[in-house]
Amino acid sequence: MASKIPVTIITGFLGSGKTTLIRNLIQNANGRRLAVIVNEFGEMGIDGEILKSCCSNEEDVLELNNGCLCCTVQEEFLPVMLQLMERKDTIDHIIIETSGLALPKPLLHAFNWPELKPQITVDAVVTVVDVVGQATGEICDRERVQAQRLADDSLDHETPIEELFEDQLSCADLVVMTKKDLVADAQYEEVRAIIAGKVRPDVKMVAAANGVLSADILLGVNAAAENDLDSRHSHHEEDHANGLDHHHDDDIDSVVVDITAPHTPEALVEALKELIEEYEIYRIKGFIDVPGKPMRLVLQGVSNRFDHYFDRKWKDSETRKTSLVIIGDELHDKDLATIINEKLTVVS
Repeated sequence: MASKIPVTIITGFLGSGKTTLIRNLIQNANGRRLAVIVNEFGEMGIDGEILKSCCSNEEDVLELNNGCLCCTVQEEFLPVMLQLMERKDTIDHIIIETSGLALPKPLLHAFNWPELKPQITVDAVVTVVDVVGQATGEICDRERVQAQRLADDSLDHETPIEELFEDQLSCADLVVMTKKDLVADAQYEEVRAIIAGKVRPDVKMVAAANGVLSADILLGVNAAAENDLDSRHSHHEEDHANGLDHHHDDDIDSVVVDITAPHTPEALVEALKELIEEYEIYRIKGFIDVPGKPMRLVLQGVSNRFDHYFDRKWKDSETRKTSLVIIGDELHDKDLATIINEKLTVVS
């Protein structure tokens, strides 16, 4: 019987560093033939485009942009996996990057489906944790949430984001603590202790800076996670057991905006920081057209932290423009494109 193809699921909240980790893995695969499935929350695929730019064969990156995999497992995920199985002789390992809002356990269940189980195994669920976001409370502000609960006896449940983050951690076979270089050692140890209290016993935790981590650490864990579902706690399954429907926070939106006002990367970042002060925004990412530069500039933002880098030349077939994906709370009724463009116009 032919050996099963190992699959690594990379999960973690918005902006934790999943794409950066996978980008480094692709560039340092040491001869492994990788196929990558990228799932994004929203209609514009930024992460898939970033990963294609560092792949020798763009066909090895498959994108799913129609919602979180945990909600569309049968409709979206199964056909893509069966498509990959048709060329499994050319694949050594499959990497799945979930949306930052995805629950990992429903995806794990899918690997026990008769169509998949004989052919693949889940080598590991890797949960990526943004150390800076945890240290500053940007992701789950523990002090604020606790204060709200003390002030209001009716608040006896965790927020959807907290539940999501805990589900991502409880499913982990390996936890990657990213951006360790951006916090003091004492802060890192505090965050590490908190995260260690949320994962299953004996789950390994490793630190990474700029997504740099050996492929030998990320791959070859041999967890066979699809055979170990009961030990992985899930708020999602608890809700169903209690007769409740579990959905993502319906107020979380993904909005695509085109920036038409003249701008430099620096001016755009300042305008976006102002926007973050005015609205509840979790994540900003996209591509910037820098006049006079042949290269495409990638912009990544979490809270008010931004970085950018050139990844590749613009293609002749592409329209050069600055486009961003903004993910946050109740954004669809806001004309963010007009707001940002007006901010840039005032600056210029």
